[in-house]
Amino acid sequence: MKFCIITHVVHTEVNHQFFGYSPYINEMNIWLKNVDEVIVVAPKENFSLSPIHEAYNHASIEFIEIKKFNALTFSAKLKAIFSVLKNCILIYKAMKKADHIHLRCPGNIGLLACIVQLFFPKKQKTAKYAGNWDTKSKQPLSYRFQKWILSSTFFTKNMQVLVYGKWKNQTKNIKPFFTATYSDLDRIEFKEKSFSKGIKFLFVGTLSTGKRPLYAIQIVENLKKYGHNVSLELFGEGIEKQNLINYIESNNLGHYINLKGNQNAETIKKTYQESHFIILPSKSEGWPKAVAEAMFMGCLPISTKVSCVPNMLDFGNRGILLNMNIEDDTDSIKKLVTNIEEYNNKLIKAQNWSQLYTRDKFEEEIKLLLQS
Repeated sequence: MKFCIITHVVHTEVNHQFFGYSPYINEMNIWLKNVDEVIVVAPKENFSLSPIHEAYNHASIEFIEIKKFNALTFSAKLKAIFSVLKNCILIYKAMKKADHIHLRCPGNIGLLACIVQLFFPKKQKTAKYAGNWDTKSKQPLSYRFQKWILSSTFFTKNMQVLVYGKWKNQTKNIKPFFTATYSDLDRIEFKEKSFSKGIKFLFVGTLSTGKRPLYAIQIVENLKKYGHNVSLELFGEGIEKQNLINYIESNNLGHYINLKGNQNAETIKKTYQESHFIILPSKSEGWPKAVAEAMFMGCLPISTKVSCVPNMLDFGNRGILLNMNIEDDTDSIKKLVTNIEEYNNKLIKAQNWSQLYTRDKFEEEIKLLLQS
């Protein structure tokens, strides 16, 4: 099988290997175990590798470079016209050579791929919609259009669309799905935790306005003001890093709040096990990988009510759902940190649920998708 991936993920080439964002690459390597040849259609740049990058694991990869584009300014719109035309031609040629077409959505590249795939109604196709599938959420027009065209069984043929969460009134080609980091062998037994030596909080993700790491800091800061023995470690890099450093320094928080930067998977895994809570105050999510990973390793999630997160947390039975009001959210956490029995009850529910979704199960589901 010749398998064609169209994605917005930016790649770089080092020693004839193609590297990209590790969660995406790790997932795609599971798909690639089942195919003979691979065509990757994606943007490519020169950048330095870090612990958050991985390489495809396949012997036969053809890489077709396309250009990133946006339409935020007038000059960008003019450039985008030429980029869009050229990209569409390259995507069409790649799809024509493929036996199976795989789209990664949402995004500008995903938008083009959604349109071009209409010319291949007889080819087997899958699409991974990694964003928020909730039709009631406020999203850009381009995202709503991608949802519409992917859902349309009139326009889109032979396509299985993988989405996070179960949603009402969906067309027959929409398939609730999940993603997984850890295998059956990574499962650990549940161990009750104690707050006697302090309460450890964790943030894992891009330091961006969308992920709202500052809110995570302010929650822990507020808990400290109420006399709780708390600490917070933030893992990740991003454009908000300097603003966070400035906030920590100006408010003298450095003795219990620390930025750890990007770290490898083993370091993150160990930190999950040593922490009590992970905080994810995101504006938008698909299937928040860090939340699922933390739950798997015995760390209770505190997250916003976006996408499928309420289902993941069983509407508060497997964690805490944020209202994005600092005092209300602090009160919710205070109630739990003063009741260790209730905390451990939620924690075992979270861990048991998350450990149902392993890489082994994920691999089985991918095989079925490619064989259908």
